[in-house]
Formats: sequence, structure tokens, C-alpha cells
Amino acid sequence: MTPPSVPFSTWILAAFDPILIVVAVYLGWKADQAGKIFIAAIAALGVTLLADWLITGIGIPWMAPVSRNAPTLLPVRSVAACLWAALAFGARRLFDAYRG
Repeated sequence: MTPPSVPFSTWILAAFDPILIVVAVYLGWKADQAGKIFIAAIAALGVTLLADWLITGIGIPWMAPVSRNAPTLLPVRSVAACLWAALAFGARRLFDAYRG
């Protein structure tokens, strides 16, 4: 599949993958430097792809499947992971500033 033939709703579902969100937010929250946001995003992307591939391989319907026949949408997932990690990093800084 070429990217233009993939429906826009699939792109959105890949960005809002629950596994991606949980891992990126957790690692972004734990990051103590802004540069670690990218490390958190890469880790979230890797965990998400492996988990989605396993879920799809088992045959469980998933909102953003990863398989040979389904688009991986790495650019969408990468940008989404960076955004989720950055939002968590920023929220943690605000939380610490408010509390401290």
C-alpha cells in the first residue's frame, strides 16, 4: 500500500494507539532532560510496533494493526510518540513547578 491509498482514519488511529500513548507518556513523565523526549519516543515506538505486531499476529482485531499487508505508518507513529512524550514531559515540569 502506498501512503495516499491509506484512509486518513487509519493515520489517526495509528497516532492514538493506546500502547503508544501509555509508553510515551510514562517515559516522557520520567524524563529528567528535554533531550530524553526523543529517547522516550523511540522506545515507545519500538514497544508499540512489537506489541501491535504480536496482537495482529494472534488474530485479535486492533485499531492500528502491524502486518505485512497493513501499513506500518512509521512517520505518523514517530511524530505521535514525540508529541505524547513531550506533553508528558511538559506536564511533569508544570506539576513540579506548581508543587515546589
